Amino acid sequence: MSAPTTRRAPGKLMVAGEYAVLEPGRPAVAVAVDQYVTVTVSATAAEEADVVVDSDLLTHEVGLRRTRQGLRALPGHDPSLVSGVLSYVVSVVETIEQLRTEQRLSLASVRLSVRSDLHRGGVKTGLGSSAAVTAATTRALADHYGMRLSTEDSFRLAMLAAVRVDAGPSGADLAAVTWRGWVSYRSPDRHALREASHRHGIAHTWKQPWPHLAIRPLPPPAGLALHVGWSGSPSSTTALVADLATRPGWEGAPRARFLGDSDQCVEAVERALRQDTPQVLLDAVRTARALLDRLDTETALGIVTPSLHRLCEVAESCGAAAKPSGAGGGDCGIALLPSHRSAALLHRRWTAAGITPLPLRVVSGATAPVLEARTVRDASPSA
Repeated sequence: MSAPTTRRAPGKLMVAGEYAVLEPGRPAVAVAVDQYVTVTVSATAAEEADVVVDSDLLTHEVGLRRTRQGLRALPGHDPSLVSGVLSYVVSVVETIEQLRTEQRLSLASVRLSVRSDLHRGGVKTGLGSSAAVTAATTRALADHYGMRLSTEDSFRLAMLAAVRVDAGPSGADLAAVTWRGWVSYRSPDRHALREASHRHGIAHTWKQPWPHLAIRPLPPPAGLALHVGWSGSPSSTTALVADLATRPGWEGAPRARFLGDSDQCVEAVERALRQDTPQVLLDAVRTARALLDRLDTETALGIVTPSLHRLCEVAESCGAAAKPSGAGGGDCGIALLPSHRSAALLHRRWTAAGITPLPLRVVSGATAPVLEARTVRDASPSA
């Protein structure tokens, strides 16, 4: 048997562009942070199961068999886990196995062990655990099979696995945990990707141009430190994204105004990072918060909870620029604090306000090349 293969992917936080980035081609900025999901792939006996998954989020391992309908739980194993807590792991395995089958390559019986730092007492903290487990599983399983993937190849394969589970989220989290560091991102049409992979297969869709997709590493801010506070309650990005489409306030002129204002805000963040202008970055983060506040007021979506509001107000009182990070409704907020300001004071005041400071640092960015958007007449990935 070959030696086990272990790979890990970090957590992520959104800096600007939430909700707007759901639209193909709209920009966002995200950052990778140093808590991880770690996945180990090892060979296992075929008579045990085709695939065995154990996770520190489960009380027991789960055995899976390959069927024409995909991986299914063995008798005696909870079938709801396949479409629940293990859905992204299962989707990665199915995606890579479909790719290998299309390429007429062999499959193996494997065991996947998943360990997550992105939870506290089994509760997710809003650091992109779904993206991290998808990216780590993709890299670990591909490397175990001897597939040589570039950073872009790995991202694309992980994205194709992710959209099989849910084509709603933008993929900014996957870009951040794959490229690492500070990342500028523009999303492809995920529903088109899912349709193309169903119609044309993984191998074809994986290598085709994906209109609108762009990923560009950004330099870290000088003189500013990123601090992260946890609200203490989890949030469902999937539920909030789906709910937004049903809200009357997300239609017509308010929607167009939000998208245009978000574009300008994200561009200001990107420009401030490239030009090393800390005050411009602080102002842009405050603008990003104001945009989320306005969207929440117009849609009554529940983005800005009382705890996230307290998080931001306390951080501002300490001299930081702060905002909810991600879809809101709970999870985390971020604060950019000038280096001459007291981090200890910020953390004490957060704690007194019921916010848990998380000891996170930004993960250094990869040396992967910039991925530029393509302008094409037909926006379908199968074009």
